[in-house]
Amino acid sequence: MTVDSPTDAAMTRRSRAREVALQLLYWRDMNPGATRPAVDEFVRDRLRDPALTPFCLELYDAVIERQDEIDHLLKESAENWRLNRMAAVDRNVLRLATAELLAAAPDAPTAVVIDEAIELARRYGAKDSPAFINGVLDKVNQLRAQVSDSAVTTSPVADDPKPEISNPQS
Repeated sequence: MTVDSPTDAAMTRRSRAREVALQLLYWRDMNPGATRPAVDEFVRDRLRDPALTPFCLELYDAVIERQDEIDHLLKESAENWRLNRMAAVDRNVLRLATAELLAAAPDAPTAVVIDEAIELARRYGAKDSPAFINGVLDKVNQLRAQVSDSAVTTSPVADDPKPEISNPQS
């Protein structure tokens, strides 16, 4: 693979950070009692680039902090699949990408996040993993868009101009 521009180099490096974040999430699935110092050491040993460490740990921490919300979205998006029945790699690729989609980081457009997840699935998952990941993340993205579109609506009552905030979990 050739790197054509500094942006390509940054994405390649960010891809490596995503890869290590996926490894961390998989490791956490298998070792739920892993301590933060062990997590930090894992990242240092695998990235060997201190500039990537914050991005990798931000991704990992975002999944941990929002895991209930992420898992709820995945359950709604993965028809006929329970999370505990998914392959551990697929489940964690989906969690990682969903966390990044929910963050809606301007430096990581939706298409890039989904493409990166598909590539991780291609590298670490089964033969059908890339198509599965693509389909589920497409639905996650649709649900995310629906929630953000309906989260704030204007009130039809003329003398109450305050926006109504709907609860997407109700």
